[in-house]
Amino acid sequence: MKQKIIMLLLFFAVKLFTATVSVPHFFSHNMVLQRDAKIPVWGFAEPNENVTVTFKNQLKTAVTNASGNWKVILNEEKFGGPFEMKISGSNEIVLKNILIGDVWLCSGQSNMEWNLARVDGFQDELIQQNFPLIRHLKVERAINTLPQKNIAPTEWKIANASTIGDFSGVAYFFAKKMYQETKIPIGLINSSWGGTNVETWIPRNGFENSVDFRDMISKMPKISLDSLTEFSTASKIAGLQKKHQINTLDFNETFYLKNDFDDTKLPEIYQPKRWEDQGFEGLDGIVWLRKKVILTQEDLGGNATLFLSQIDDEDITYFNGIQIGTNNSYDTERVYSIPQNLLKVGENIIVVKITDNGSGGGIWGEPEKLKLVTSKSSISLTGNWKITVEKIFNKINENEFPSLAYNAMIAPLIPVQLKGILWYQGESNAERAAEYNKSFPLLINSWREKFGKHLPFYYVQLATFETPGNSNEGSAWAELREAQTNTLKLQNTGMVVTTDIGNPKDIHPGNKKSVGERLANLALNNGQVSPVFKDFKIQKNKILVGFKPSVNLKTSDNSAEVKGFEIAGNDRIFYPATAKIFKNRVVVISDKVKNPVAVRFGWKGDASENNLVTENNLPVSPFRTDNFPLSTEKVRYRVNLD
Repeated sequence: MKQKIIMLLLFFAVKLFTATVSVPHFFSHNMVLQRDAKIPVWGFAEPNENVTVTFKNQLKTAVTNASGNWKVILNEEKFGGPFEMKISGSNEIVLKNILIGDVWLCSGQSNMEWNLARVDGFQDELIQQNFPLIRHLKVERAINTLPQKNIAPTEWKIANASTIGDFSGVAYFFAKKMYQETKIPIGLINSSWGGTNVETWIPRNGFENSVDFRDMISKMPKISLDSLTEFSTASKIAGLQKKHQINTLDFNETFYLKNDFDDTKLPEIYQPKRWEDQGFEGLDGIVWLRKKVILTQEDLGGNATLFLSQIDDEDITYFNGIQIGTNNSYDTERVYSIPQNLLKVGENIIVVKITDNGSGGGIWGEPEKLKLVTSKSSISLTGNWKITVEKIFNKINENEFPSLAYNAMIAPLIPVQLKGILWYQGESNAERAAEYNKSFPLLINSWREKFGKHLPFYYVQLATFETPGNSNEGSAWAELREAQTNTLKLQNTGMVVTTDIGNPKDIHPGNKKSVGERLANLALNNGQVSPVFKDFKIQKNKILVGFKPSVNLKTSDNSAEVKGFEIAGNDRIFYPATAKIFKNRVVVISDKVKNPVAVRFGWKGDASENNLVTENNLPVSPFRTDNFPLSTEKVRYRVNLD
């Protein structure tokens, strides 16, 4: 009897494993399919199995190939719904409440991923009585070294009070305006990941077909994720030993925290600056930093305060061996109080244990916010710190190698039919801003090869944010904005300018409504677009600047002077300039530049002072008229497997 039961269980297990027809997780109840386009439906089953798809009055059949894959192509449908789809083989799948409408792929990094519950105006959305026909599919974070056939388990959600908090804020406000204007259902595929660079979203064959990136991608092995992880970790450990004489096996926390620990042989690293930019590429793990400070008797008059700017990702901070603070938020400024009894005359030791889970690591942010303030003085901690590594994580982060996010989060969606693509990314590529002139168009062209060669591609230019640099020092943030503007050369693209709605102190500004609505303006082609630089003309000591499209210009604060302009002569030194609107052009002049050759506008991270706008209050994009060398020209993306 026992043997019969086992045989029956084995029989049903085999039937379950071999007989089931399935579809990718993109297909679920409540999904939206693209109107006025062929509708591909595909999935998996046993080899040579007959599969039938029934939708509205259509019936299509297919036979799975030797690998168990099948696909049918449904005829075009007008918008509407709800409808039902049946997929039949050895079993039957019934998908309900399907809409036909416009489907938008929404991707990028955190400002696209940022959910509605965390943005301005969320409560107003909750009290609406009628939600439009908006559906949202969140593609879960995942990476892979090879293109995958399916995304991680997920499902389409209907917009209502219990779900919209998890929608992308930008995408939601885009969809809401689109629906209000067109009355067409909107489907949002939210495949985004905070902190990701553009290279992780570009397919391998895109790099292979690019003269600029062909050599880089040739160094990327075609192996499984597990194999690459083991290979990469071993390479990092060996690299630490070879390049920095750091052996993780030598680390001892008890000794390292002691003030008399001899750290003279430890390598140094500059702070505040991410260690990936200083020869510690791909370093994710537990890292310790040490800094000695000398205090006088006068410094001991009361408690002190330690300012560590921001730390990526987590820190536990010690002063003279005693823990004084901890935080696990990468974008939060660390401010820790040091009790008076911990301070001593002479040498004091600051130790910071940092756990970096991915992407950039180390102390970052403004140098002036890295300091020790005592009752007497303020001591800058900017400069070299001793560094050692306790542990390297046996993992690969999403930015470490090319194509990782694409393979797991975009490739499985092919061949979904789309209306267009929305993109909000760039912050993580600022240090390679000049190269973004090549990598960003490559992403657009590569995705169009997969989803449709003429698909609209609308994107958001970097918002205002307080970053180092200016016209005379170089500004990576401004140079990245320029690369985004230059990408408008590609047909059927559009750019939203957000210098007026950012937050200089917050890389995740709360106003996502204006961003989404400006993206919708581009999709609606209603003429509401931010002007960009067109041309300039030198007239003695003045420069006249023109814009496209040519629209009526004004200042956002109704002042006569246009703010944010600078002017330079042959010495290439830029000075603040007086600028005024004249017949929808801007006249720029400075007493310090008698023979001007170049003008720049908003050329820094925090461009919130810019007040040049259109009649519809859309800001003019930052720009430069010169072709002087950029500060990021020599920085290149590369595969690190040495």
